[in-house]
Amino acid sequence: MDPYLEDFGDLNEKIDSIQVAEQQPPKKVFNFNLSAAPFVPGNSCVDETKTTTPSLPKEISQKATKRSEEIESSRNKVISKAKESKETINIVFIGHVDAGKSTIGGHILFLTGMIDKRTLEKYEKEAREKNRESWYFSYALDTNSDERDKGKTVEVGKAYFETKHKRFVLLDAPGHKAFVPNMISGAAQADIAVLVISARKGEFETGFDRGGQTREHAQIARISSVKLLIVVVNKMDDPTVNWSEERYNDITDRLSKYLKKSSWKSNEIYFMPISGFSGSNIKDPVSPDICPWWQGKPSFLGYLDSLPPINSDVEASAMVIISDRYKDKDMGLLLMGKVISGCFGKNDQFTLMPICKNFRIFSILSLEDEELEMAKVGENIKLRLSGDEEVDVIPGYVLCCQNNICPIGKTFDGHFAITDCKSIIAPGYKAVIHIHNAIDEVTLVSIKKVMDVKTHEWLPKAQPFLKQNDICIARFVLNNAQCIAPHTQIPYLSRFSIRDEGNASNKPGKTVGFGKILKVIQLE
Repeated sequence: MDPYLEDFGDLNEKIDSIQVAEQQPPKKVFNFNLSAAPFVPGNSCVDETKTTTPSLPKEISQKATKRSEEIESSRNKVISKAKESKETINIVFIGHVDAGKSTIGGHILFLTGMIDKRTLEKYEKEAREKNRESWYFSYALDTNSDERDKGKTVEVGKAYFETKHKRFVLLDAPGHKAFVPNMISGAAQADIAVLVISARKGEFETGFDRGGQTREHAQIARISSVKLLIVVVNKMDDPTVNWSEERYNDITDRLSKYLKKSSWKSNEIYFMPISGFSGSNIKDPVSPDICPWWQGKPSFLGYLDSLPPINSDVEASAMVIISDRYKDKDMGLLLMGKVISGCFGKNDQFTLMPICKNFRIFSILSLEDEELEMAKVGENIKLRLSGDEEVDVIPGYVLCCQNNICPIGKTFDGHFAITDCKSIIAPGYKAVIHIHNAIDEVTLVSIKKVMDVKTHEWLPKAQPFLKQNDICIARFVLNNAQCIAPHTQIPYLSRFSIRDEGNASNKPGKTVGFGKILKVIQLE
């Protein structure tokens, strides 16, 4: 697949030439516009075609006008607060197992004051008792005993830290191939990915060349919501490396070529050397006595703080993708999710899709359970809703403003690239699909177009099957209705990956390919 992923992001003209059979007009009319719009109470999950508005008595009309003005005033206040607060950026650490992701994350939390020295000393003592002296920084994110005993991240760890100008949500994704679905979940919530590479002799080669997770993680980040890839070459202080510029250049040259073939653009990638354990080049620039060839360049946190705004559109209609749910003994049902557009405050009305149920925002909490008055684009939050707590909410559901709900569907046409498939794939093929935070079963029902990998032109004849490295346009059907949208309308709801989740011999699953949605066949 590698030589052809480069073309994956630049096929709009070819895609526009594809003729897809038109479906019948849907019974429900959905507004896909994400531009700013004043909030209007009501239920958008109704038939809006050819409706008439009866005249209202003057007194009722005046009350409605006053209420509309109050809502608009409240919305403007929330927008004003959102613009004044620090931008929140979600950053996921990805890469091969044992590259040092959790250690870097833990050291960042210590250097930014999120972990005090006493807590760190407790982690160090616990690690020493387990004969894992070098792992203690990772204990800040690997919080359960199994992760600490094995030194292997399983779940996506979450924490936050702040720099002078920005606030970051840190997502620590697992590196082992058995936990790629969890890594996909972490990448789906991220704005920036940090690809951690071990410079230690033999470890880079294992992660990159010998069936490691470096390549797959980079591809998953590319098809997710990630806007920037920071590649940190870690363990530069290892005796086999000793801050060698030659070793650093060899690693970055090989990675740069691969990433560009995987459709990453040069201005979307930034490389830097660090030591996650010693902390060199994390907060303060590395000493010239240690690394003279990096002088004049920023440290990791310095670079993050200098980035231009990523999540700045607070005036768009608010939308939250649900990533998890749980019940708190005191607060009841709590939903966790990421705000992908706009901003909102307490008591705002939302519709939960795809089940089309209305809720009021009763309370907004930070990841640290701090009560918030408002939430804005980029933030990972917890929500307590006022409504039917018996509703079965699952990851991938989306909270939308009631006057601007997202589309839903089961059938879609997608632009799909196969990255890892030793056999052929034909209509009827079933697998597991990941779309943002939603996970479902999917069936390939038809192959519409296949690209000639040599000429990068569409083949004139229909193809009966797909194989390794093929790029195609195909129709897929999900088992359940999901919140999905064409890439041109809501990119967050359009990107997907398809995985074969193992077999009877308990082998770990693999990512078969990646894609984006071109057209949704709406539910009747």
